Amino acid sequence: MKYSMVVTVTLLALALSACEKATVVTPAPVVTTVPVPGPTGATGATGSTGSTGSTGTSGSTGATGSTGYTGATGATGSTGYTGATGATGSTGSTGDTGATGKRGPTGDTVVIVPVPQK
Repeated sequence: MKYSMVVTVTLLALALSACEKATVVTPAPVVTTVPVPGPTGATGATGSTGSTGSTGTSGSTGATGSTGYTGATGATGSTGYTGATGATGSTGSTGDTGATGKRGPTGDTVVIVPVPQK
């Protein structure tokens, strides 16, 4: 019984491996038709034009206003007096010349003596 099961499974595996793989078929896209309009028909006749309305009357023009009075001119002001010119001031005197200073003394001479080395 065990041998018959092994043989059956082996035959089944060989049979399946010998088969061609199934090809997946995709359905073709569904084409929808769009209605196309026909040619345009003839243009209809033009309708009649309506009657023109009546024109209204123009309004009357208003009266012109009166002109105002001109104002009086003011009086001219008086001119002021011119002031007198002041006197010229006197010139100041010149100062004295200062004394000349003394000459400074001459400085002392410094002699540097080097320290003897031991």
